[in-house]
Amino acid sequence: MQFDIFSILLLALTGFIAGGINTVAGGGSNITLPALMMFGLPADIANGTNRIAIFMQSATGVAGYDKHKTLDRPAIIPILIPSMLGGVLGAILAALTPNIFLKPILLLTVLSMSAIILLRPQIICPPEGTIALRPKENHLAWWTLFAAGVYGGFVQAGVGFILLAALAGGLRYDLIRANALKMVCALSFTSVALAVFIAFDQVWWLPGFIVGAGSMLGAHLAVKVAVRTTQNTMKWFLFVITLFSVIGGFLV
Repeated sequence: MQFDIFSILLLALTGFIAGGINTVAGGGSNITLPALMMFGLPADIANGTNRIAIFMQSATGVAGYDKHKTLDRPAIIPILIPSMLGGVLGAILAALTPNIFLKPILLLTVLSMSAIILLRPQIICPPEGTIALRPKENHLAWWTLFAAGVYGGFVQAGVGFILLAALAGGLRYDLIRANALKMVCALSFTSVALAVFIAFDQVWWLPGFIVGAGSMLGAHLAVKVAVRTTQNTMKWFLFVITLFSVIGGFLV
C-alpha cells in the first residue's frame, strides 16, 4: 500500500469528520471503514485498523469532556463493567467471523434510533433536572451496555447510537453527559478490541495513525461545540446524523 500526499490528506480528512461525528453522536465508522477499504485494505484489516482511530478520538473526547466538567466520574466503573465484558466477546468473534452479516442489524438499529428521536424525543432527551440512574438500577440498561460492548468489539460502526440508547434512554443522562460516558465506553472496549486485532495481525499501523490524527482533531473541536450546545440542538443534530448514517449504510 503506497501513500501520496492526496491519499494522506483524504484519509486524515475522513478521520476528522468521523471523529467529530462520533464525539457527539455516532456512525463515524460508516465513513472510515469504506475509506480504508477504498485504499486497498481487506475488510478484516480495515475493521482492525479502524480501531486505532477510534482509540485516539475516544481518548481525546474523554479528556475534553472531563476538562469541561461534563464527565460523571463516579459512574465510570459501573458502566465500564458491562461494556468491557461485551467488548472482549465481540472482538474475539470479529477476529474469527466475517462481519458482513451485521450490516442489516446496524441499519435497523440506526433507523430505530432516528425514529425514536423524531417520534419520542423525551426517551432520548430526559427533561432538565432528571436524576440519572446507575446500571444496577436498570437491568435493561446493563444488558444494553453489554450488547453495545459486543457490537462495538465486533464491528464498531454505529455503536454510538446503541450506547446513547442505554445512557440517555435507559439511565436518563442528558445528551451531553451521555456523550461523555459514551466516549469512556468506546475507549474501554476499543482498547480490548485493538489488543485482540493486534494479536491476530489484523492492524495496519500507518493508515490507522493517519486516520487517527485527523479524528483526534475532529474530536477535540467537537467537544468544544458540544459543551456549549443546548440539548434540543443536540437532539436535532443527532437525528440528522442518524439519517445520513442510514443512507450511507445502504450505499456502502
